[in-house]
Amino acid sequence: MSRSAYVTDLRSLQGECSANYLRLMRLLGDLEAGESREVELVSQGRRLGALCLKLQERAPYTSIVRVSQRGVLDAMIETPRMRVHLYHDVRMAEVTDFQRQRHFDGRYRYPNARMHQPDEKLQLNRFLGEWLDHGLAHGHSLDLPQLP
Repeated sequence: MSRSAYVTDLRSLQGECSANYLRLMRLLGDLEAGESREVELVSQGRRLGALCLKLQERAPYTSIVRVSQRGVLDAMIETPRMRVHLYHDVRMAEVTDFQRQRHFDGRYRYPNARMHQPDEKLQLNRFLGEWLDHGLAHGHSLDLPQLP
């Protein structure tokens, strides 16, 4: 029984990156380079922590955002954090650093030494999308316009 090689799904990856760009632009608003925004996450009246966004760099064609989370379990587990590059000319956002690991290939042979999934890059960008969607759906920030 032969296994076929994983083929990168560029359409899904580009779609995810485009949707993440729109989500991030909505959450970042008018932040300038060096500024941060925290979106408090609340569900059924319970405070779950905060989605933290820091605009590290802003240029005409690209920006770099640090996305992290702080919450009630900070002392027990390592909270997720990533660096995301926003490409304004093509309106896409791509995860370029996750938990201090940089440069993710479009596909990996499996198994591999670091145990990356064959579609690791797509999974990281999907995770960012789910994380940002959660922030938009359950977030509250005093300096943001009301999130629907």
